[in-house]
Amino acid sequence: MVARALWKGFLTFGEITCPVILYTAVSSSERVRFNIINRKTGNKVRREYVDSGSGEPVERDDQVKGYEVEKDQHIIIEPDEIAAIVPESDKTMRVSDYIPSSEIDTVFLDKPYYLIPDKVGEEAFVLLRDALVRSNVAAIAHAVLFRRLRTLLIRPHGNGLIASTMNFDYEVRSAEEAFEAAPKVHIEGEMLDLAKHIIATKKGSFDPKEFDDRYDTALMELVQAKAEGKTIKPVKEPKVDSTSSLLEALRESAGVAGKTRARTAAKSRAAGSAKAGKKSASGERRKAG
Repeated sequence: MVARALWKGFLTFGEITCPVILYTAVSSSERVRFNIINRKTGNKVRREYVDSGSGEPVERDDQVKGYEVEKDQHIIIEPDEIAAIVPESDKTMRVSDYIPSSEIDTVFLDKPYYLIPDKVGEEAFVLLRDALVRSNVAAIAHAVLFRRLRTLLIRPHGNGLIASTMNFDYEVRSAEEAFEAAPKVHIEGEMLDLAKHIIATKKGSFDPKEFDDRYDTALMELVQAKAEGKTIKPVKEPKVDSTSSLLEALRESAGVAGKTRARTAAKSRAAGSAKAGKKSASGERRKAG
């Protein structure tokens, strides 16, 4: 594995312990990054902390953390005071519970990490991995990672495990409050059938290689075009959908709009012909009378 190990320690479940290594599963290092440049000189701009009152630069040794208790009034917290409350790490990831995979609420998942066995202990590692698969559960574990006590969700993935740090309950906003204003509309009939048809025709499999970061790609193309002295073409604005109704938009999406319009037109012609026939028959009866 090319990535550098972020953490080495032990994974324990019950009375079983195995040494493990934690690697980052996600990296943003491949994204396009910019420096801030002085337009006049072409030099990079350096960030600097300044005093909000005097406007003077503040040296690094004079920079301390402060907690605002009232406007512009802070309690100063010294670096050694913060260091004193950082939980001690015994380099152990302890499994406390197992939960059904169907009960995992993904909104609580934070960052994923790859967990693999370290040299010895492969048998215990494989035992836990396969037991999680057979039982269709995930493990809840606790460990001191990155200076904080973390809760992790451990799930089997391929030949290894994925350990995802979890958001705390107070960090996750209430879904009920967020969806309180969501419309309570019941839809049945043709609209629902058309929506189901569209979903059925677009079913696929999960392949992350097909997901394109269009913004990052566009940024790189812009950089290359400017480096080559090419003219930058303005981006065309998307066309506004002219459909007059949700039902019509669904018919267009499902490719049945033309057929529906043809059927509607045929029904209208048939109705018109029938109406004309009735009028003609009525006139003939009046003449005969």
